[in-house]
Amino acid sequence: MSESNLFLKEKPTLRDFQEYIKKMKAQRGFATDSKPVECMLMAEEVGELFSAIRKNTKGGMVGSGSSIGNVKLELADVFMYLCSIANQHEIDLEEAFREKEEINKKRTWRTIE
Repeated sequence: MSESNLFLKEKPTLRDFQEYIKKMKAQRGFATDSKPVECMLMAEEVGELFSAIRKNTKGGMVGSGSSIGNVKLELADVFMYLCSIANQHEIDLEEAFREKEEINKKRTWRTIE
């Protein structure tokens, strides 16, 4: 196996993460153009995240032969797929976040009782 030349700078921006993910996927040979497949893979990772949270919750149950997942690492997996899906759609996540937050700032929020 060859040594990776991937590098993520200190204090990266969302764009830096997106570029890193694009290069990482190509280098490791699992870049896909299939948007549905990428979404399904992200859904699997979200399921693993939920399972890890459940198993790490006080009173959570873990079956024999099962392990307690690492919430931090599962969140990283979900983030990687989020960046990848944004890349497939040529969406800058920081720009999308800022745009959506401006919409949300104008909304009235209430708690349902």
